[in-house]
Amino acid sequence: MEALIALVIGVLVSCGVYLLLRARTFPVILGLTLLSYGVNLFIFVMGRLRTGAPAVVSKSDNLSSTLSYADPLPQALVLTAIVIGFAMTAFLLVLALRARAELGNDHVDGTAGLGEKPVKPVRPLEEDEV
Repeated sequence: MEALIALVIGVLVSCGVYLLLRARTFPVILGLTLLSYGVNLFIFVMGRLRTGAPAVVSKSDNLSSTLSYADPLPQALVLTAIVIGFAMTAFLLVLALRARAELGNDHVDGTAGLGEKPVKPVRPLEEDEV
C-alpha cells in the first residue's frame, strides 16, 4: 500500500512539474493544481493512515486506545490547503482570462509562439476597466 501511495504522489508531482514548464497559462494552472494535490496527499499520508481508528481520542483510560487514534493535525492542514488551493486556482483562472482578453493570446510571457499568429483581442479595454 505504501508503494502505491508513493507512486501516486510521484506521478502527481512529476506531472505537475511538467505542466508548470509549459508555455501556455492553462497547463501552468493545471500543473499547480496537480502539484498541490501531490503535496496534500503527502501531508495526509504523513499523519499515519489507520483503518478503523477514531478521529478523536475516546474518554477511556486505556493507554493503548490513546495510541491508536488518527492524528488530526495533517487532516486540518490538508483541509486548509484545499481551500487555499481552490482560491488560488480561481484567482489564476481569472488572471489568465484577463491576460487572454488583454493580450490576445494565452502564452505565459505574453507573446505568440513560433508559427502562430497573434489573436486579436475581442475588444479594447477602457480606462475604468483596467
